[in-house]
Amino acid sequence: MSDQESRIPTHRLSRIGQFASLATRIGGNVVAQGTKQWLQGQRPSTKDLLLTPANIQRVADQLAHLRGAAMKVGQMLSMDSGDILSPELAEILSRLRSDANPMLSKQLNQVLVEGLGEEWKQHFLSFNFKPVASASIGQVHQAYTDDGDKVAVKVQYPGIKNSIDSDVDNVATLLNIVGIIPKDIDFRALLEEAKKQLHAEANYRLECRYLERYKAHLANNSDFIVPQAYPALSSETVLTMEFVDGVKIESLTQAPQHVRDRVMHTLLALLFAELFEFKLVQTDPNFANYLYNHEQNKVVLLDFGATREYSDTISQGYKKVFKAAKTNDLTLLEEALTQIGFFSQTIVESQKQAILDLVSLACEPMRHQGTYDFGQSDLAMKIRQQGAALSLQENYWHTPPIDAIFLHRKIGGLYLLAARLKAKIDIQSLVEPYLNN
Repeated sequence: MSDQESRIPTHRLSRIGQFASLATRIGGNVVAQGTKQWLQGQRPSTKDLLLTPANIQRVADQLAHLRGAAMKVGQMLSMDSGDILSPELAEILSRLRSDANPMLSKQLNQVLVEGLGEEWKQHFLSFNFKPVASASIGQVHQAYTDDGDKVAVKVQYPGIKNSIDSDVDNVATLLNIVGIIPKDIDFRALLEEAKKQLHAEANYRLECRYLERYKAHLANNSDFIVPQAYPALSSETVLTMEFVDGVKIESLTQAPQHVRDRVMHTLLALLFAELFEFKLVQTDPNFANYLYNHEQNKVVLLDFGATREYSDTISQGYKKVFKAAKTNDLTLLEEALTQIGFFSQTIVESQKQAILDLVSLACEPMRHQGTYDFGQSDLAMKIRQQGAALSLQENYWHTPPIDAIFLHRKIGGLYLLAARLKAKIDIQSLVEPYLNN
């Protein structure tokens, strides 16, 4: 995270102006590059001109500068839609999670005054104005309460809530201008859901309640640390919770095999508990949401802004999906996906079969008897290739139900983490107890 403070544009018109200026700069770069290559006797395509490293970097820098919805949509697209984004943009967007500059001290104080009152400093023995971490819609500060408790205070970037809808629309327009998204893909439903999700994430009171619910669910679980919430020191734009020490989860690549296996075992076990017991799923697979505490040998759960509630219908539908995938029962799999909400659009048989094959492939670790070696698997690459084939070769972009998109995003993120840690997990034994209930 950069030490350099920068003023965050809070007025809607100034944010739109920054997008317009970016489009102009990209257009100028296209003309310059096109002329240069034309003089060299080359005939580059418009897309090749648009997707130069310089233009891609400009897009990423703009998203990072605007933070908020712009940055979050970039993250969502980089994780959810790898098969329709250029690898270069997906790579740069994936870096946005930690690259934002902190807000000006004056803006920080203003948000704390609005969130906790004019006398907000009286609630703390000390407050470090230099942030210790950044998120897409806020930054985190370390402080001590009046009682001497060490806490993490998440402070929302100013103007974020009011700019969500226009920022999401602007990002979509920008990505279309740059030629990132194929013209025949209608992703409006996803963008509308992104707006809803972001409005929920911008409500820190709601996140505080989810944090308390998770702490209650995991009260008797010895594998996790869920920070204590401080509702009295929280508001819609400020969230205070216990400060828990830990190292980045992906830094465990050098840890002993048994540690890496146990960490992924606990995270995948939690996923099934979320879906089938709590019916409450933290759907953001960002690695930064997890730490590992070496002293207690526990996984620390940090961010609950992207938590979604799942209905009995969806929960039971996924029990059927996993049962069907395990036994290779395509009839049951089609029935389960229909129950979840797939196939509500008119599609031809080859498209339906491609979706069934893709879901079946994603469930490969659940079919495997014994430990599944994620480090030796090319599952993530195969899923991406089949997804691309479905959207391009079948000339079809199927928008799955929104609940499914967010759940699949979480599963995909856990698979990526398992591959990064080269973990070996017996997933079938984890999911089996749920399948017969």
